[in-house]
Amino acid sequence: MKKKILMLGLGLSLFGTAFSQSPVPEAKLSLSQTLQYALANNESIRKALLDEKTAEYRIRETKGSGLPQVAGSGQLTVNPALPTQLLPGEIAGQPGRLIPVQFGTKYAAQGGLELQQMLFRKSFFVGLEAASTTRELYSLRTKMSQEEIIYNVSSAYLQVLQTKQQFNIIDANFNRLEQLEKILTLQYKNDVATKVQLNRVTVNKINLENQRTSLNAGLKQQENALKFFMGMPLEQPIALTDSVVVLNTQVPTNENAADIIASRLEFKVLTTQKELNKLNVKNIKAGYFPTLNGFGNYGYNAMRKEFNFLDTSQPWFNAVSIGVRLNIPIFDGFQRKNQIRQAEVEVAKVEQDLSLLTRQTQMALDNAITQMQTSLSSIQAQERNVSLAQEVYRNTNELYKEGLSPLTDVLDTEVSLREAQTNLNNERLKYQLAQLTFLQAKGELNTLTK
Repeated sequence: MKKKILMLGLGLSLFGTAFSQSPVPEAKLSLSQTLQYALANNESIRKALLDEKTAEYRIRETKGSGLPQVAGSGQLTVNPALPTQLLPGEIAGQPGRLIPVQFGTKYAAQGGLELQQMLFRKSFFVGLEAASTTRELYSLRTKMSQEEIIYNVSSAYLQVLQTKQQFNIIDANFNRLEQLEKILTLQYKNDVATKVQLNRVTVNKINLENQRTSLNAGLKQQENALKFFMGMPLEQPIALTDSVVVLNTQVPTNENAADIIASRLEFKVLTTQKELNKLNVKNIKAGYFPTLNGFGNYGYNAMRKEFNFLDTSQPWFNAVSIGVRLNIPIFDGFQRKNQIRQAEVEVAKVEQDLSLLTRQTQMALDNAITQMQTSLSSIQAQERNVSLAQEVYRNTNELYKEGLSPLTDVLDTEVSLREAQTNLNNERLKYQLAQLTFLQAKGELNTLTK
């Protein structure tokens, strides 16, 4: 009986282990789906959204400083030795003498409430405006994080597609060499081909196998990079449903950065930062204005020779005071003046950043357009080159089969065809990445998510 129970437990354990180790289903993703997943799961975007929450709490904090502030206090004092004061003897009929007198009791207790209400503080209103601007700044930074993720994910996606295309090239050439190897094997057995010729084909085939192994490792790394930018677990298998590159941006002749700079998120961020810096100057200047606060105090205290504060027959005394407090700054040793100058320098620095951004945008636009134009011309040339290489390979292969061309010509044309196909594949990737950079420079990366 015990043996049966043991076997049953072992069977359940093995079943549970097998169930827990069941393969994770493959996620099939288009570029648009990949971007949507990244925007929902990337840690940088989540962090930016948390910063937006921080801005909301900062606004509430600033508003809270304008609400009534209430504080309670309590104190218990024990005087083992009461302080002694000297009084003139005239009050006791002893002129010319000092009479020592002790004041107070051994125990004293007091408690109270203090209320403060800001009536006027110019920096409070400036702070509210700055807090609202900070919220806008964090919102823009979130969008910038999203744009950066869109670029990184799209770039990684395109590179994975390009690598998969390279696999197709290698497989096609491998199949050609495999067919040639079969032919040579038969010819070798019939003493028509030499062992050296057969070995040369085998070597080329092995080289392609090695290339495929290296390419497979590179593909794994590229897929891991894609999943990293997406915020997806690295152990999650994925399959890209787009079999070819997907960007179709028209190649412009030229673009002027001045026409599009205002729509760039970086420009909006810098403009908002400049506004915040100006508000900082305004806030420091607000320190020259007087402040007015209302206050109220309610106190309750008692003094005892013995510790009997809970005795309700003994008296407690209360005190109430209300008033306003005016604070007028007069001279601060020029501290505030120099603080203002420092804040104004920060404003000037942002203005330089705005100028730099315009130049950077123009450079990015020009470089992207140049790369697109160059790659487009190269693609057209490489497509013709591939077509010619295929034709040369077919003709050379036919001539070889007829005994009119040596094996070396077949192998050379196969290598040339593979190089032409690889160059075309690489040029197409350059073209797509240039389009991606162009969309980034124009601030239109979000169109890829639709």
